[in-house]
Amino acid sequence: MTDSLRGFFDELDAPNRSLVVVNRSEPDPVRKLLDSLLDGQSVAVSERDLPDTDADVVLLVEDGAVIARSTLDELLDSVLLINSDLYKTGAIDLDETTLPDVLSGLDEVPFRLRGYPHSDKEKLLLIVVSRVIERLAAETGAGTLRASFQRLSRIQDERGTREVYETVGDSGVDVHVYGIGDADPAASLPVTVHRGRSQPYRRSWFVVFTPPETDAGRHAALVALEDEPNVWDGFWTFRPELVSRIDRHISTAL
Repeated sequence: MTDSLRGFFDELDAPNRSLVVVNRSEPDPVRKLLDSLLDGQSVAVSERDLPDTDADVVLLVEDGAVIARSTLDELLDSVLLINSDLYKTGAIDLDETTLPDVLSGLDEVPFRLRGYPHSDKEKLLLIVVSRVIERLAAETGAGTLRASFQRLSRIQDERGTREVYETVGDSGVDVHVYGIGDADPAASLPVTVHRGRSQPYRRSWFVVFTPPETDAGRHAALVALEDEPNVWDGFWTFRPELVSRIDRHISTAL
């Protein structure tokens, strides 16, 4: 059993997956947006023209087999044309947050993602995955959600984040939030607060949802660690056994 969040990265048997843009008719800047999202990652992006196939489709390929597909429009609407401020301000409602199948299918692929000013797009992927997990918890209306914020004041300072955690807590989910204790979200939100100043509180970003044992709902977890200022090693997973172990580690170690 791992003794740190970093240990879960060592357990990943990273699949060899790539994206293929098929019959692109969108202009070059759209392709460049997709490239910027995955710049420097292990996920290659290529293009092909295929007969008898729709235009502007993105395929997720593993070992020569197509395991997921999404349209370029879906990627544009959910990630590529979005910026993180829309989530912070609440301009995007929780029930509008989606993760296209080809990005959801990159589960257990380790990423190294940079925030601003290094990149305008890379860190956004972690934000969208976080919101998708929070939406899953709210729609389930039961189970446990654990999330870290580095600074607990972020929950109150970011209108969109505050509204999300009010929604999830009011839905019946047992919500636990973690971070440096520079604010008390429990004073106004239905959450349990865990304060600390050790590295897991200061340098981790996790959103972990476990449904109740009586529910066959979907497990989901995002784990990211700040390796250097605003540079994150991260992955997400929907594997129930792994999600449950991440949840247990957080509940006992933090």
